[in-house]
Amino acid sequence: MSPPTSSRGKESGTARVLGSGTSGVAELLIFHPVDTIAKRLMSNKLKASESGLSAIIFRDKANAPIVKRFLSLFPGLGYAAGYKISQRIYKFGGQPWFNDILTRHYKTSFTNAFGERKGKMMMQATAGSLTGIGEVVLLPLDALKIKRQVNPEAFRGRGVIRIFKEEGTTLYRGWGWTMARNAPGSFALFGASAVTKDYVLGVSDYSKATFAQNFVASVAGAVASITVAAPLDTIKTRIQNANFERKISGMTVVKDLLREEGATALFKGLTPKILVVGPKLVFSYTIAQSLIPYFAKYV
Repeated sequence: MSPPTSSRGKESGTARVLGSGTSGVAELLIFHPVDTIAKRLMSNKLKASESGLSAIIFRDKANAPIVKRFLSLFPGLGYAAGYKISQRIYKFGGQPWFNDILTRHYKTSFTNAFGERKGKMMMQATAGSLTGIGEVVLLPLDALKIKRQVNPEAFRGRGVIRIFKEEGTTLYRGWGWTMARNAPGSFALFGASAVTKDYVLGVSDYSKATFAQNFVASVAGAVASITVAAPLDTIKTRIQNANFERKISGMTVVKDLLREEGATALFKGLTPKILVVGPKLVFSYTIAQSLIPYFAKYV
């Protein structure tokens, strides 16, 4: 799932940043509306039949012309851009970096515990998990993006600089649940992708996988990741979309959700995520893999 390193070593530097960053921009413009729909479905506490699916998704633009309804799915695009581009750069560069460290210092331990073939896949998955945990540093941008998508009144006309000054550490609200979500989610993403390439497709050198093989492996890894992380993602989203001044704990969210909506509510928004996650990851992965070696020729 990460860009290969060129023989000249440039793909681990400027070229990787430019390539993965550009893939994040392209992914954002195409898939941000679907992400908004998923977040609004996860934040909705009523049954769709009670309030109308259109009202849940489009809010006050539910009865507006189709163009205005579509544009209403782009709230918080600036925050989303900052988060998505940073997240893609970190994801593409961080996972192979962690994998290099594990290979350099702990390869023998993984090989002794799981065997050479499974040990390699476990290092890929573990490196992904470590990368996911580290994503907590980007939490403020993610929190602002979610608030703009589902609770825009929380901003009350304030700009981003003022919000950072006034809210401070509250922008890291839900950091524990974010790490709890990212660790197994990223483990499943990179682990399932590696397992699919190795066992199903017979690819031992992951960097030499064809487009079709990357497509299949990406879909398998992404579906596994989204499904595993879905309950914790719902909890994290509800913590983050509350007003800044309202402090709510994750356990309170869990108890209220189970009591009022039932356990199935933990998987709200899962269907649109799964429907888009295959082409979404394949798209960003292909763009990054294509642009990184291209930029490596010039930078």
